[in-house]
Amino acid sequence: MQEQIKELYKYSLQPDLQRLYQAVSGAGQGNTDDQALVCGAMIWSAFASPAGIPLVFDVIADAQLGKPISHDQCDVPAVSLPEAFWHAFATTVEGPEGGYDATSITVAVAALAGVLDAKYVDLSEAAAIAHPGADSPAEKTVPPLLALKTLEELPEGSLGRDLHSMWVDNGFDPEVLDRQAIGLDQMSPALRYLNTRILQMHDIWHLVGGYQTTSLHEIAISSFQLAQFGHNYSAMFLATGATMSHVRTPQGFGLLMQNLAESWQHGRQSPSFMAVEWEDYWHKDVETVRSELGISAFKGSFPADLLEQLAAVA
Repeated sequence: MQEQIKELYKYSLQPDLQRLYQAVSGAGQGNTDDQALVCGAMIWSAFASPAGIPLVFDVIADAQLGKPISHDQCDVPAVSLPEAFWHAFATTVEGPEGGYDATSITVAVAALAGVLDAKYVDLSEAAAIAHPGADSPAEKTVPPLLALKTLEELPEGSLGRDLHSMWVDNGFDPEVLDRQAIGLDQMSPALRYLNTRILQMHDIWHLVGGYQTTSLHEIAISSFQLAQFGHNYSAMFLATGATMSHVRTPQGFGLLMQNLAESWQHGRQSPSFMAVEWEDYWHKDVETVRSELGISAFKGSFPADLLEQLAAVA
């Protein structure tokens, strides 16, 4: 595993976007050199160049969906990737002996931010402010915690009541991770607001965006969020997931890229979810909310539970 990760060093640099565009096809057909190039571009943008995220992922989605290339240059600020990052990244890709669950992989990927170049934070803040879908996050007040009691009292079939049922029936935590424990209050203004609101609204976006709580759709909604807000954690998660596929199941890399590209396009084409005051829609049903906001549910090429089906067969 360590040797395979070391092979990615040479690819995790500012990419030639035309070469990246060309590599996506070969990567999907199982060419491991092309997969390494695609993974390297994702790693570079996610962990070294937040401003490069929309460029890299636009080009990957363009190539995967057979669209003309969107960008021809990637001249954006970047930092270097420290040696400590590569050790931590290899450990994260390898994962625990029993595998990850939804919470443990979130914690593991989020922890990678702690071994990045110190200048990365400033680049992330600037990229977050500049992203149009982020809706001026540095100027917003961090929202309070949601109250389960408030949601429970809403009518059956309403968005808020559906959210309550989703949490209670599945034993989910309302915000996945504790805000204080992961240091959101120590983040710069734009990142503090964006990360808090994403933790708070992730499950709402599952419901409204049409993303199920399956492995494939968790990957998809990360790509959707990344397209919507330039969310750097989502970029880290996707780069880590792509690398896992490359080193463990390269035959599934094309499926991963198709899922990522379709949900990225969905995020690009949907109205800004970050600009919506979702609490104003608690009492309305999901179809009404979609209609009023002009949102189409995600329709990917694969069954939402495809990875679970494959795991059961294996």
